[in-house]
Amino acid sequence: VIKCKAAVAWEAGKPLALEEVEVAPPKAHEVRIKIVATAVCHTDAYTLSGADPEGCFPVILGHEGAGIVESVGEGVTKVKPGDTVIPLYIPQCGECKFCKNPKTNLCQKIRITQGKGLMPDGTSRFTCKGKQIYHFMGTSTFSEYTVVADISVAKIDAAAPLDKVCLLGCGISTGYGAAVNTAKVEPGSTCAVFGLGGVGLAVIMGCKVAGASRIIGIDLNKDKYAKAKEFGATECISPQDFKKPIQEVLAEMTDGGVDYSFECIGNVGVMRAALEACHKGWGVSVIVGVAAAGQEISTRPFQLVTGRTWKGTAFGGWKSVDNVPKLVTDYMSKKIKVDEFVTHTLPFDKINEAFELMHTGK
Repeated sequence: VIKCKAAVAWEAGKPLALEEVEVAPPKAHEVRIKIVATAVCHTDAYTLSGADPEGCFPVILGHEGAGIVESVGEGVTKVKPGDTVIPLYIPQCGECKFCKNPKTNLCQKIRITQGKGLMPDGTSRFTCKGKQIYHFMGTSTFSEYTVVADISVAKIDAAAPLDKVCLLGCGISTGYGAAVNTAKVEPGSTCAVFGLGGVGLAVIMGCKVAGASRIIGIDLNKDKYAKAKEFGATECISPQDFKKPIQEVLAEMTDGGVDYSFECIGNVGVMRAALEACHKGWGVSVIVGVAAAGQEISTRPFQLVTGRTWKGTAFGGWKSVDNVPKLVTDYMSKKIKVDEFVTHTLPFDKINEAFELMHTGK
């Protein structure tokens, strides 16, 4: 058993508490990882807020991390102690019907236990002050050591800077993949990206790599425009600057609508606007943002009858074990940006400040 520091969420709506936790050794087909760096994501904040119906407390959150394998359980063959890895919240077992189907990346092998905050055998590897602590998204990267299933690990280039590539564990991969895998943006096309946070910037990067000729960023916060343009946005607009709905504005700007639109916020009203901003006959709108539980999307069926397509994406459609190492390689060869997504680097004990910076859009 390893004793180490972890940020524990004891209950919903309260700041994280830095505690000493005990991390049990990995069982069969499990891997214990020394986490070197972790990022914070809105999904962590959503669960912490108490709004997530799958949220269990007390829990160790975090799902954008990178580290070094410390030890492995029986039967683990893909990684060994000393390997550099990224934990994966969408695993890839290679055996379930989802993994065998090229149309999806949603491996279901450990979905049920992962959703309950437990390891595949139905137990936890974390304890603190004599209490069992739940896992989160199968990763729990807000701990100096964590235990994950062996199908939830991608072995990456040992030379990669972990304080940067940890972002490929969720946000960057999700946005970039939404453009290149889910939408399959084509050269010369026109795109609209709603929400210019980390995921939105990654979508812009994907649209640019795919050869889009016009990329319109949409956000209420104008402080985000300069960064969006650095990533490839050709122009940025705020819905507050117009009297008419943003979908009408975009239709006028683009001679009938965009070829591809992306919703990167998790707001069902914006999801509708993004669909309706698409061009009749061929426009495709991708939902990337995760809306709160129980919310529903709506539009007039005529929008779809007249040739628009509504799609969603999880982790950018990447089959995780196969593709995360390739994304790291693409970053190392400067094909994709990662460093530019990092705004602040804080010590672990300032993790609550990191959440505040995220909530204020900084």
